[in-house]
Amino acid sequence: MAWRERRDRVADGHVPQPPAHVGGHVRTTPVALPPGVVALSDHEARARTGLDPNTWAYLDSVAGDGLTRRANRAGWNALQLWPRVLAPLAGLSTEVTLAGSRLAHPLLVAPLAHQRLLHGDGEVASAIAASAQQAGFVLSTLSNVPLETVAAAVRNDQDRGPLWFQLYLQADRARSLDLIRRAEAAGYEALVLTVDAPVNGVRDAERRAGFRLPSGVVAANLASTAAGDGTLAGLLARAPTWADVEWVAAQTRLPLWIKGVLHPADARRAQALGVAGLVVSNHGGRTLDGTPATAQALPQIAKATGGTLPLIVDGGIRRGTDVLKALALGASAVLIGRPVGWGLASAGALGVSHVLRVLRDELEAAMALSGVTSLRDMPDDLLDPNALARQTACE
Repeated sequence: MAWRERRDRVADGHVPQPPAHVGGHVRTTPVALPPGVVALSDHEARARTGLDPNTWAYLDSVAGDGLTRRANRAGWNALQLWPRVLAPLAGLSTEVTLAGSRLAHPLLVAPLAHQRLLHGDGEVASAIAASAQQAGFVLSTLSNVPLETVAAAVRNDQDRGPLWFQLYLQADRARSLDLIRRAEAAGYEALVLTVDAPVNGVRDAERRAGFRLPSGVVAANLASTAAGDGTLAGLLARAPTWADVEWVAAQTRLPLWIKGVLHPADARRAQALGVAGLVVSNHGGRTLDGTPATAQALPQIAKATGGTLPLIVDGGIRRGTDVLKALALGASAVLIGRPVGWGLASAGALGVSHVLRVLRDELEAAMALSGVTSLRDMPDDLLDPNALARQTACE
């Protein structure tokens, strides 16, 4: 079946059975979601019970004691919306402007690696779902489907969201440059350079499970790349620096975003280099444990950059109310990571589409109940100042 037809059926709430795949954990996609699957947590429960322990350990794992993941959720929960009543709601719109482009809503799919662990269609399923819901899509360097194949599946959809490529710098610049050129040629519209993971975090759940990628699940974009020196010393020796950011910016015509910024000083330095925007992120708690929640870091970075640099935030966003709070703190859009993985494992492209639709529906409800009709003109007093002051005091 043509990708376009599959996309339209996903948008309508139906999806055909997936084709056979070589390698990976091929899972049967239901033609409709079961009754009672109404929230992101329902997809999480289905993923937890449906995935093998090895794969669940990978998807759910966090660094250390999970302090950062809990802080991310607590950060959004601590903020309280301060609704206004009797506001005229006609014409309510979730449209936002991101780096000069108009988006139907502020939701983008985060770069999630190794998606064929979760479903046989892998990243193509997520990309189709994102396109069906007019969400942006960021493909990981560590995708199990070649970047060209993913782009071809959605590139010509007229009403899709942004199509971006996330870049992990490789051991030598020639290989990094090859990825950049391939992304440009395939039609990706921006690069997202991840800078907060020079080494893997200490993930106890993965170590206890003895996590290994199963046979047939490979990083398709790096299939011919040698492993290189995997020792700590070797990894540290080739960890990215500010000089690498400047080098990447000089190599491409694409807008360059920096993902993994938490400190205001780093935000100012990136802004001085002329990047297109920043992703305020702590990698979902998968790298360094004990960092600030992204809800805490976001307003500091917005202040440090003077409100002139586009900001995207991720980490712990599970409800439409979280999305509204993020935009009230200064974000232009949000990335959705683990919940996309849950939806993919739960029901393939249909599950991812449902996750995005739920968040958008919840966002619309939160806007209406808060008296907000436009995300482009957010009221300054949308958040309860007492709750905001308490959170600020913890920074």
